Amino acid sequence: MTKTRISVSCDAAAGPERVFAVLTDWPRHDEWMVLTRAHVAAGDGRSAGSRLAAFTGVGPLGFLDTMEITRWDPPAVVEVRHTGRLVRGRGAFRVLPREDGGSTIVWEEELDLPFGAAGRLGWPLLRPLNEALFRLSLRRLAELSSS
Repeated sequence: MTKTRISVSCDAAAGPERVFAVLTDWPRHDEWMVLTRAHVAAGDGRSAGSRLAAFTGVGPLGFLDTMEITRWDPPAVVEVRHTGRLVRGRGAFRVLPREDGGSTIVWEEELDLPFGAAGRLGWPLLRPLNEALFRLSLRRLAELSSS
């Protein structure tokens, strides 16, 4: 299994508490995360052990990303373990305070590449697109948190 790591960040005018609240309002993910709808699948969605489900796609075309929250430390960190068929590995959102009262949002993923050799060969082409979509999502989160 080949692992890959992605890390992107974005500054937000809103403070960490506000950003973390919007970030972890799982049913609102479709307001900022590109092409993704999420919900709490088990637990309260606000503690380690809770399970989440996120569908990324258009209409019925896409994939389900199931996750378990492994670390819950508001307003600084939420970490998950991806448990789905396609997306496996670990992810984290970190919300870092800035001196001006705003925040820096960091999104990190360490994922197992799916599809064996085809996944390894295709990843160099897909990585820039993934990073661009992650950055766009973070910019949308920053804007939503500041409104």
